[in-house]
Amino acid sequence: MRHEKAARLLELARELAASRYGLTLDEMGQRMGTGRRTTERMRDRLLEMFDNMEELPDPPSKRWRITGKLDGFFNVPSADEFAALITARDTLAASNAAVAGSLRTLEGKLRAAVDASLHRRLEPDIEALMQAEAIAIQPGPRAYADPERLKVLRDAMLRLKQIRFTYRGGSTPGAERTLNPYGMLSGGEVYVIGVEPGRGDPHDPRTWRLDRMDNLVVVDAPGGPPEDWSLAAFTSRSFGIYQEPETSDVVLHVFPEFAEEVRGWRFHGSQQLTDLPDGGMEVRLTGCGLRELAWALFRWGGKLKIVGPARLKTEMRAALAAAADMLD
Repeated sequence: MRHEKAARLLELARELAASRYGLTLDEMGQRMGTGRRTTERMRDRLLEMFDNMEELPDPPSKRWRITGKLDGFFNVPSADEFAALITARDTLAASNAAVAGSLRTLEGKLRAAVDASLHRRLEPDIEALMQAEAIAIQPGPRAYADPERLKVLRDAMLRLKQIRFTYRGGSTPGAERTLNPYGMLSGGEVYVIGVEPGRGDPHDPRTWRLDRMDNLVVVDAPGGPPEDWSLAAFTSRSFGIYQEPETSDVVLHVFPEFAEEVRGWRFHGSQQLTDLPDGGMEVRLTGCGLRELAWALFRWGGKLKIVGPARLKTEMRAALAAAADMLD
């Protein structure tokens, strides 16, 4: 218990040292998950421990912060922090995320910064935690993402530059293209979201498959999305990767024995769940990309029925027919 209380104090000290404008008691309590009186006791203990902890007036309340840098002792990474970083790196790498390489570099820098004897003591705990967390890494087949292409693309986006490549797809396969990339999405394959300069609405980007981009290079021309464009808002419209001009209202009827399972599942950010008199559940969604939704609903076969729209039923029948052709 004493060790836990000391760890909590160190955690709060780091928060106060990292905060430029300081924290109020309420903000400390929110970050630490503690009540008012416990937070006050922790603040008082830190005032005794740190001469460089100062009180800042901020009517009608007050703020506190620790100025200067904490000793290296306070900032040594723990075994679970190391394991969390490695798990995040491996999970993102499995999802074809370009930032996985940067997390690998960060891990190396942290290992180099930690005292060798301390790292030897942490290594067994890191290994044990990694084995426990291995279940979080998604197994199964997935598309391969060329790390060199990912590196070039990420470099262009960080520098707000355009890219040029030969595209093995679209209406003119093999043509050279120039693209202003806005971001990336991973949906099995990695897709680049962007607009060809001078062609189309900058607020209406298209998707391009990264694996079909050859001879990819950064172009010294300004890029980046419009200031009022958001990747999160762009993706929230769709049930998957593909975008369509019109959204559709989808209604699913989940059979009673599977209603509880649905409560823990997220079909889409727009979903609304309603209990039905028969013990089942109605799921309502609004978005575009019905073909991808049909593919996603395969895992729910025998657990629900599609009420509407009719086009979703058509997409599901087409998907079932295509799947049946694999057996011939």
